[in-house]
Amino acid sequence: MEDHLKRLLEAEARAQSLIDEASAERERMLDEALANARETEARFATGLDALREPYLKEAQSRAALATAELARKYDERQRNLREMAARHEQEAVDAALNLLLDPAS
Repeated sequence: MEDHLKRLLEAEARAQSLIDEASAERERMLDEALANARETEARFATGLDALREPYLKEAQSRAALATAELARKYDERQRNLREMAARHEQEAVDAALNLLLDPAS
């Protein structure tokens, strides 16, 4: 009976050793998987800038075009207002002269 107990204890020790090895292997695999996931995530984050760049350039280009168009419209409107002001100024001067020179009308 002592021999049976000794073999059972040895079998239990071997089983515990296998369990410990399996646990260590499991931990190593988990650590490796986490490291791979972090590395992949870092590569993805780095790639985001490259993915965004063409869209940002296009947006900046469109913004520059819109700004140029607004500046052109502003300049045109300002020129029209100055022309109208000059024309109305001349009309006002003519009307004032007519009133001064011909008070009867």
